[in-house]
Amino acid sequence: MKKPFLLLLPAVAALGLTTQCQSSKPAATAPVTTAPTAAEVPKAKEYKYTTVEGDPLKTRIYTLDNGLTVYLSDYDDAPRIQTYVAVRAGSKNDPHDATGLAHYLEHMVFKGTSRLGAQNFGAEKTELDKIEALYEQYRGTRDVAQRKKLYHQIDSVSGVAAKYAVANEYDKLMGAIGAKGSNAYTSVEQTVYQEDIPSNQVEKWAAVQAERFDELVPRLFHTELEAVYEEKNRGLDNDFSKEFEALNRSLFKKHEYGTQTTIGTIEHLQNPSITEIKRYFDKYYVPNNMAVAMSGDLDYDQTIRTIDQYFGKLKNKPVPAFTPAKEDPITAPIVQEVKGPQAENVMLGYRFPGTMTKDALVLRMIDKILTNGQAGLIDLNLNQKQLVLEAQSFADLNNDYSTHVLYGTPRQGQSLDQVKDLLLAQLDKVKKGDFPEWLIPAIINNEQLQRTRSYESNEARAGAFVGAFVAREDWKDYLEQFEDFGKITKDDVMRVANQYYGPGYALIYKRTGKDTSTPKVIKPAITPVPVNRDASSDYYKQVLALPSPELQPVFLDYKKDIQQTQLKPGLPLYYTHNDENNLFSLYYVLDLGTNNDPKLGLAADYLKYLGTGKYSAAQLQQEFYKLGCSFDVSSGQDRVFVSLSGLDKNMEPALELFEQLLNNPTPDAQALKDMTAGILKNRQDAKLNKGVILSQAMLNYVKYGPKNPFTNIVSEKELKALKPQELISRIKQLETYEHRVLYYGPRTTLKAETVKASDSLSLEIPEASFVNDVLQNFHKTPAKLTTTPPAKDFAELPLKDRKVYWTDFNMVQAEILFLSRGDAYDKALVPTVSLYNEYFGGNMGSIVFQELRESKALAYSASSRYANADKLGRSNYQLSYIGTQADKLPEAMAGMETLLNDMPMAEANLNIARQSIRNSIATERITKSDVLFAYERAKRLGLDYDLRRDVYEQTANMSLSDLKKFQEARVKGHPQTVLVIGSKDRLNFKELAKYGQVQQLTLKEIFGY
Repeated sequence: MKKPFLLLLPAVAALGLTTQCQSSKPAATAPVTTAPTAAEVPKAKEYKYTTVEGDPLKTRIYTLDNGLTVYLSDYDDAPRIQTYVAVRAGSKNDPHDATGLAHYLEHMVFKGTSRLGAQNFGAEKTELDKIEALYEQYRGTRDVAQRKKLYHQIDSVSGVAAKYAVANEYDKLMGAIGAKGSNAYTSVEQTVYQEDIPSNQVEKWAAVQAERFDELVPRLFHTELEAVYEEKNRGLDNDFSKEFEALNRSLFKKHEYGTQTTIGTIEHLQNPSITEIKRYFDKYYVPNNMAVAMSGDLDYDQTIRTIDQYFGKLKNKPVPAFTPAKEDPITAPIVQEVKGPQAENVMLGYRFPGTMTKDALVLRMIDKILTNGQAGLIDLNLNQKQLVLEAQSFADLNNDYSTHVLYGTPRQGQSLDQVKDLLLAQLDKVKKGDFPEWLIPAIINNEQLQRTRSYESNEARAGAFVGAFVAREDWKDYLEQFEDFGKITKDDVMRVANQYYGPGYALIYKRTGKDTSTPKVIKPAITPVPVNRDASSDYYKQVLALPSPELQPVFLDYKKDIQQTQLKPGLPLYYTHNDENNLFSLYYVLDLGTNNDPKLGLAADYLKYLGTGKYSAAQLQQEFYKLGCSFDVSSGQDRVFVSLSGLDKNMEPALELFEQLLNNPTPDAQALKDMTAGILKNRQDAKLNKGVILSQAMLNYVKYGPKNPFTNIVSEKELKALKPQELISRIKQLETYEHRVLYYGPRTTLKAETVKASDSLSLEIPEASFVNDVLQNFHKTPAKLTTTPPAKDFAELPLKDRKVYWTDFNMVQAEILFLSRGDAYDKALVPTVSLYNEYFGGNMGSIVFQELRESKALAYSASSRYANADKLGRSNYQLSYIGTQADKLPEAMAGMETLLNDMPMAEANLNIARQSIRNSIATERITKSDVLFAYERAKRLGLDYDLRRDVYEQTANMSLSDLKKFQEARVKGHPQTVLVIGSKDRLNFKELAKYGQVQQLTLKEIFGY
């Protein structure tokens, strides 16, 4: 889930702050007269556009006659285009008596129109009108018996209406054209719809998007409402979400940022109004309040013609102005307490002006002064020194106000007030200007580096357009903010800090405990509705019949796409060339890991707290940050990755620093003692994280038994007895083992040769700086490298008995995994597995999603896949997931088991799945450093070629009988092991017993401590 913010400035949506649910360039087909719309193809129309000199994205901004803003950027890394359709209306525009409306509308826009998703709309509309009227009665009634009667009527009429509809037809259509990432999100300012489409499918995409934004048909309403209920329940189970809501309530007593939430209240969710949703759609979903943002392999002229052909028919109308409430000054801390089962932390929030102000720009600089991942005040003074378990800050930038949030997690025995005081002390340093002079220039350089990286992402490029549009910011001004950011001085920082970091702020204590205030969303009685999966609308057929140029897949040829040389025996160098920018990535890869030695992971963690003879640990981080480079060492179960990346011009000094650290780290006994204490506290906190409990602890226990990769850790006793030298020796040994070097960057190993580069780069590489020469100079290894020890893999359990394992956790929902062990990895099965997953449980148009969410409203999230092993010799697994309200657990489990044992057969769904796979592969291009890692994955599976070739060629002729044969042989009737996490006072153990012997797993059993 994400919220596109300013290009290369961090999005806070990753923390859960938005609600998300769901020519030589064949950028588009030429508009044709057979298009399924009333619009005629425009004649030789001239399209005016604006550009900005020096814009690295080469953006063209158009405004159609109806006011629609269109942003286009050509980037031909792959024949795909990232698209966003943004509506400048979000939850702050919700009526005060119908909160959550913008978000629920977002869900309904996926339901189709009078043509899309309709079989007999005339008959369906009669029933939909009845449903709308019944909901208005239901909303105005408080008598329990009468509400129950009305809901029964709604349920009954909904079943009739559904007979005339085609569920998920939008999702099917997007799948058929090879779209990826079909989804949307709602935030306070905006609602944004996203698709990643093949570049030859622009016309089909435009036709469907214009169709659904022209007309709202709220079909399948009551089952989708249940999905929103489940989304609400997920929020109730998320302590961070509750904490952030409390912070906004404190900061915004008058403004909708704090007086209402994007998901809405339970009261409003349980009393929805289709009429109000329609009014909102008619009011805000108009072209002069919308933007189309596209970045990818597109032809500007052709694309804008196609967009105008379809979107140009939308009718504009005046949009009501939003008048933000003016908040009163905060003169003292506003303290609130939130309780929940997860780990304790403290959160502070300060109110700032909106995103377009100069002070908000300075806020971004302050945020980087505090936390930039390497050399910020919080990074070094709190995290590096291990004074807290973890601390961070982030800026939430919105149109009317912004918020700066600081939060921290305590160490063992540390109070939340102590963490708060440490955070406030860092703000005091900012207010006094107590930070080094080089820090602001280094932040500016590193922001430029991050921007350069983001130019490689169509998602980031198009997301920047959305950010500018939502903020009502001219693209020229948007780009100039980077120049303005580079002019910020220490005096600016101190002025803004002293103005806004005063005595008034929001202070939220998140404590571990039972939240007695958590309400429960009541489960209504819902009769499953038909999904009509074999049906399709005439409109669906017409869109798919639109011609589009065929694109051919491009498969990797590892021998040609990766250059290889030997630095010395046992030390190969694999490299691919970066001809796009001046950034590099360098990796040392070792085939050993924590399965061989659990202390390897500790050594990797310890390294970041160490310095060298010349630099302390903090000074070392500062030096890397000055160079625009960063390093990492991480140990997985069977591989260690040692990495360095950043500005290629600084590769030599960065590599020299890094090699000094790897070969001569300075032991620090206090750092080890603090790290050990932190590890023990993290282990306690992991037991308070339901995601870790289910997906790591329980899953590993069931697959391998008590001794497994997850529990293969250093015991508390061993931890406390650890000496620095034990870990130092492991760090220094890394480069003595046989390993391989991966390099992606602008250098080459060829002698005295000019590398072909893009027009923006000048890459005359002097002989002394060829990558192999640099590595020979700085990557010092023994004359003879040590052979890595044999891999240690944990034996997989047979899983032949039906069993149910459950773990108690205080939560509103229940989460369930169905697990069965399959055969060992076999590359011959991969094409069939790919098609089966796409058909059965891979997306919103799949059988599982249709049945469990669309038809039966049993879950917000439901999926199933046959997961191929990632290593030769290991087993595949059938893994199915349901996240549902606890009182729906019996029906949800029965529904999933039925699907696993009796897979519905639908030719239409198979055709869509086949088209989706083939279109995706035909337009997928593995480039840049991904080429190197694709080769790494292939070698682990014993492959020397691109396996996508087999998938593409073989799925073309697969039939339903092929899928049925696979499903009956490898899924149907196989014993299922069921994993359940939920609150024991909400779980139905009588129902669980139907699936096998029920056994409770304690946290000590599954964590091993």
